[in-house]
Amino acid sequence: MFGICNLAIIPLRSESSDKSEIVSQVLFGEHFQIIDTYNQWSKIRLQFDQYEGWVDSKQYQLISEQEFKHLSNDSIILSADLIEYITDSNGLLLPIPLGSSLSFLNYNEINTKKFSFEGTRTSGIKKKNNLIKTAYMYLNAPYLWGGKTPFGIDCSGFTQMVYKLNGYHLKRDASQQAFQGEPLSFIEESEPGDLAFFDNEDGKIIHVGIIMSDNYIIHASGKVRIDRLDHLGIYNTETQKHSHKLRVIKKKKMFLNWEHFFCYNYFIL
Repeated sequence: MFGICNLAIIPLRSESSDKSEIVSQVLFGEHFQIIDTYNQWSKIRLQFDQYEGWVDSKQYQLISEQEFKHLSNDSIILSADLIEYITDSNGLLLPIPLGSSLSFLNYNEINTKKFSFEGTRTSGIKKKNNLIKTAYMYLNAPYLWGGKTPFGIDCSGFTQMVYKLNGYHLKRDASQQAFQGEPLSFIEESEPGDLAFFDNEDGKIIHVGIIMSDNYIIHASGKVRIDRLDHLGIYNTETQKHSHKLRVIKKKKMFLNWEHFFCYNYFIL
């Protein structure tokens, strides 16, 4: 079975319970495979990043396998404003956040509520220097574990969404993103838009941010903020302490755009 999110945002949970931890979010228009069900819950695998979790079965619309394939192979169109409105056939408004997926609006068999959208859209691959412009749209967004929107976002959700809005594919978690890209030896070799990863005492990657010019970094810690970056890690000028220990810097110029990525990696288990 397959589904698509037809609400603004739905929580993706680690277990089949409303009390369970939110590990990510599913934004409007994102589609997925349903790999298990339990009572009112469905375990899903998101098409974009293959991330898995549980959602309430009342919070999505079923689609066919053929419709899932069409969406997976289609060019992706995303909303490009902090918040916009979708209108249904009755004139009712549904607010949707930045980065919502709009491609399904062109499919009458999926868009059964006849949603329409008149806001700003974005699609295709952007130049690398546009990553920082997009990152600024999330500035001061509060930190939220599992979040992917300007109203609450975590460190890897922030980097994933910034890259996605520019036509590039990143996996969901910082530990997964750290395996993507080309490692650099020195900060001085990096460019704005490259990613810096940070680890804990056990050597586990626990944080990621986007490198800016002049040894600054934008990242989600408490909120999406801008701090200094040096060879030790992130230096918080407010506390005058290093908050995160630098592990590795990855250059992202070699990323495939995510449409091509899934053309070659689409499969059904």
